[in-house]
Amino acid sequence: DIALFGEMGFKTFRMSISWSRLFPTGREENPLAEGVEFYHNVFRELHKYGIEPLVTMTHYDIPITLTEELNGWENPEMVALWTHFAKFLIDEYKDEVTYWLTFNEINMAANSSYLGGGMFVEKSSRTPESCVHQALHHMLVASAIVTRYAHDTAPQCKIGNMIARLHNYAYTCQPADELATMQANQLNLFFEDVMARGRYPQTMLNYYRDNDVVLDWYPDYERILQEGTVDFLSFSYYFTSVVSADPDKKEPLGTFVRQLKNPYLKHSDWGWATDPTGLRITLNELYDRYQKPLFIVENGLGAHDKLETDGTVHDAYRIDYLRQHIEAIRDAIGDGVPVMGYTPWGCIDLVSMGDAQMSKRYGFIYVDADDEGNGTYNRYRKDSFYWYKKVIATNGEDLS
Repeated sequence: DIALFGEMGFKTFRMSISWSRLFPTGREENPLAEGVEFYHNVFRELHKYGIEPLVTMTHYDIPITLTEELNGWENPEMVALWTHFAKFLIDEYKDEVTYWLTFNEINMAANSSYLGGGMFVEKSSRTPESCVHQALHHMLVASAIVTRYAHDTAPQCKIGNMIARLHNYAYTCQPADELATMQANQLNLFFEDVMARGRYPQTMLNYYRDNDVVLDWYPDYERILQEGTVDFLSFSYYFTSVVSADPDKKEPLGTFVRQLKNPYLKHSDWGWATDPTGLRITLNELYDRYQKPLFIVENGLGAHDKLETDGTVHDAYRIDYLRQHIEAIRDAIGDGVPVMGYTPWGCIDLVSMGDAQMSKRYGFIYVDADDEGNGTYNRYRKDSFYWYKKVIATNGEDLS
């Protein structure tokens, strides 16, 4: 697979580390040697093809024992366990990896507590929302501790955060809809506020007060957050949503996000709105707010792809989606936004997180496997493979 990425001309490959491959229970003092060498081999192979690894330390996984024993990130013990793991990554791989993300889509713990935080809210003595935000608090503190550690011990490394960017539009121009939309956007951006500015915004403290969210604040957290701000901001971007203040409007749930349908946009087979202009808006808003470099680390189209008898896959719809979004990035750069990178989701077909299926395909490379795991697992280059190879070679100049 890495050789195929090299054939495409990849300059960067985003990947993640499996905590349990190194520390199976999360409590070991020393990692498994085989796991350590596995990642050295991956990084060597990437560098052989001139590919810079962009490594996510934790991408929706923790050792299962920590869910069973601690209820995941709700427990403050997770801070010490995870920072032990993450500091090891910096110490061991700092000469092979320059760019790091601490948590994948950290805000998704608020949408799916097990997926994002390895916990079950029904097992907590706290209210569900207090449980979720207690976990998020621990994750934000842990991220800041490791960011500061990397700055002190491996200053050549650049540390970023990551959120699922959920940009919202008001359903109408009624002030109530505008207010509800502003508040929804503030909830999404609070993670960026903490990780980029080093403090909780007043809007979030007000939200805790108004919704009876009670936290046990981690000792000295204010100093920790202030000293552990990230070097750049990264995010996934797939679609935008519409917000209404009307409580009678029942919003459909689409992959952990509640959204009203936008009549001005086209939608994918899974109901996700295609909105490249929203990406330009997002890039401008984030840079205006934080004045830090931005990295789009996920963007792509999940679709039904057909493998033809001659081994080809004609996915013009994916090419069109990516072309529109790359043009939006170009326009944002023209606006003055420093976009440091773009890694589409995904390089190769894999099991979709939201639907646990292979039939929702994102990659440039088709994998012959079905939703039940049957197939040859042979790889086939889609039309988008050759198109994106040209895009990389011209640094986005040729999008035809």
